[in-house]
Amino acid sequence: MRRMLLRALRRPELGALSGTILVFAIFGIFANGSGLFSSLGVANFMQVSAEIGILAIPVALLMIGGEFDLSLGSMIGFASVTIGLCVAQFGLPIWLAVLIAFGFAIIVGAANGILVVRTGLPSFIVTLAGLFVLRGLTLAVTRSITGRTQIPYITDGMEDSFIVQLFGGKFLTGFYNWMAGMGLVEAKADGTSVVPGLSMSVAWWMLLAVLATWLLIKTRFGNWIFASGGDANAARNVGVPVNRVKIILFIFTACAGTLLATIQVLETGSADTLRGTQKEFQAIIGAVIGGCLLTGGYGSAIGAVFGALIFGTVEMGIFFTGIDSDWFNVFLGIMVLIAVLVNNFVRRKATEAR
Repeated sequence: MRRMLLRALRRPELGALSGTILVFAIFGIFANGSGLFSSLGVANFMQVSAEIGILAIPVALLMIGGEFDLSLGSMIGFASVTIGLCVAQFGLPIWLAVLIAFGFAIIVGAANGILVVRTGLPSFIVTLAGLFVLRGLTLAVTRSITGRTQIPYITDGMEDSFIVQLFGGKFLTGFYNWMAGMGLVEAKADGTSVVPGLSMSVAWWMLLAVLATWLLIKTRFGNWIFASGGDANAARNVGVPVNRVKIILFIFTACAGTLLATIQVLETGSADTLRGTQKEFQAIIGAVIGGCLLTGGYGSAIGAVFGALIFGTVEMGIFFTGIDSDWFNVFLGIMVLIAVLVNNFVRRKATEAR
């Protein structure tokens, strides 16, 4: 029993799992009857959680590797208008516009990683500069071409195309309609479910979680990530390509931002230069709540999933219960502080007990 307890304490996602249970219990009491846990409410907080989770998972891997990426939010806005300009202004097909956006993401991520490993500057500084460069470039280019900061009508006439449905569509529509027919969820007058299905962002979130967990636990590259964040010099001494690992992780975060931008653009049919503002901090919050240490070398993708779920549930829970939304940021600040304290305490106790 003691060995099982110690093994559980060493798991970085333990605190996030406990926090998730606590959050659900609290809102189960105070939001009872508000609609938060109705089929529509669940679909809403799952979508919000997914949008944070898509970012929090690669950010967690990057933090385990000992680095930060503050340019992530600006990457979302940049990728958003890249897709919008390619389709609306230059007449390119959506699939090609998405590929171009991911191509830029690889370049931006590689540039961040190379600057960090070659200059020795803290990633906080390098990516903070990237935050302003990307956001400014996004605004300047979009205004110079369109005269506006928004690009509408991107998916007009193509709503049913494969690429739009892959990123901006719904899934489990038939399942929800079946449950409505069985009386298990709310139904419209025509008998179909009030929930048209879950956002594809949820599917992408789950896919990223599975892939990242497999990468960390089952592959040599996952071991390299932990080694690079734990002690980079020691890792280099045993042959770990630390620089290459960190560059790849920066590319991963930039591509995750582009994935979220693609989902948002193809869901809404529009792009906005300000999209993604402060998402980098929300992603870091999700990763920290999920058990990642700011010092690197410790964390998990599953923890980031729970961190994002806490984030989405609280945000929508506050909305459904009618609490002033200004309190949401207060809660986030408290949660981050508690998460860091709990993570440090648990890790210290688990290390002492070895």
